[in-house]
Amino acid sequence: MPKVSRLGHTGIYVRDLDTMRSFYQRVLGLTVTDEDTERGLVFFSSRPKEEHHEFVIMRGRTGPADAQVVQQISWHVEDLDTLLEYHRVLQAEGVKVEREITHGIAIAIYFLDPEGNRIEVYWATEHDIPQPFGRPVDLDQPADKVLAQADALIEGLSRQPA
Repeated sequence: MPKVSRLGHTGIYVRDLDTMRSFYQRVLGLTVTDEDTERGLVFFSSRPKEEHHEFVIMRGRTGPADAQVVQQISWHVEDLDTLLEYHRVLQAEGVKVEREITHGIAIAIYFLDPEGNRIEVYWATEHDIPQPFGRPVDLDQPADKVLAQADALIEGLSRQPA
């Protein structure tokens, strides 16, 4: 049976292309790799030298403004310090944060983009914790304190060897 090697990219329809383009550039730091303003398309990448696009927005979202059409779009960060920087950026931008948690396997921030799509930025830990798991963590602390808090919340939960 053939299998895919990894997720290539995700695309979503948006109402306000300019607002959403600005948000994903300014708040998430994505690079616009291509765009077609006549068709209302913008292509983004977090690694433009390796991947032309990981995320696409296209004008054309319809339906009620409060309709949830995206469960979540998740973005990996390289280290906990970067995640804590996102915590500060989201506060400074006035972005609605839904929750900041440890999954045991990751520490994550869930927030909404300007059109209400749920976005996650996360840092993967080295732990192997059965999922689903989620407990709030205080990201207003230094990285070592965040790690200590997250580790305390998963104490005794590691997956047992088979």
